Amino acid sequence: MISVKPKKNLGQHFLKDSAIASRIADTLDTFAPLPILEVGPGTGMLTQFLLPKERNLTVVEVDRESVAYLKENFPQLNGNILQQNFLTMDFAKYYDGSFCVIGNYPYNISSQIFFKVLDNKDQIPCCSGMIQKEVAERMTASPGSKAYGILSVLLQAWYDIEYLFTVSEQAFIPPPKVKSAVVRLTRNKRKRLNCNEKLFKSVVKTSFNQRRKMLRNSIKSLLPEESPLPDDPMLTKRPEQLSIEQFEQLTNLLEPLTGKNFSEENKN
Repeated sequence: MISVKPKKNLGQHFLKDSAIASRIADTLDTFAPLPILEVGPGTGMLTQFLLPKERNLTVVEVDRESVAYLKENFPQLNGNILQQNFLTMDFAKYYDGSFCVIGNYPYNISSQIFFKVLDNKDQIPCCSGMIQKEVAERMTASPGSKAYGILSVLLQAWYDIEYLFTVSEQAFIPPPKVKSAVVRLTRNKRKRLNCNEKLFKSVVKTSFNQRRKMLRNSIKSLLPEESPLPDDPMLTKRPEQLSIEQFEQLTNLLEPLTGKNFSEENKN
């Protein structure tokens, strides 16, 4: 029998509580019969509860030991075990329509995983799974809170995000130093932003990179040196005070002043 040891460099913490794994697997039931892509299955604790759903399950795992274990213990996957990095996957090779993403995600790349999902938002209507509690709180944070930031704005612009439940450190091998949480992202009805999407991302990221400063100071780097700042009360606020709609307004306010041609790049 092949055994798998959690690897610190891969951020592996194997879930050992089958009741929790079952609850996570059920988070995608409302999206049947869409195919499911499980990220980082490890030793298959979550996989075993996804297989009975008969949802065309594919798993993607970067760890060779885990891949060997899965092949030995889950022959019913029928070759749907991909040994590669989810972050560099070309979804077009495997899916020509919509699919759901789920996983007990490695904490060290969880934000990158959700940004990968976001980049493919028109193909991924639902994504759920387990992440660090602090990241879950940032994803679901509202304007005005300390946790509200880049992850909150960019993800909530396109997804409704639910904080489902908290998971103790003792549910894992080895126990992480932080609590975990299960979240679910469901694609909202927004078809496009009311502004240039490429510039919107830049405005949000630039603003929160200096979150303690008023916006009039943090967004200067987006404008040519000779460009005067608009006289708008919004610029006296800090980024955590702005809603998604206000970030759209700010983007429209700044676009004529950027001196860059955003209009032909990714303007939906």
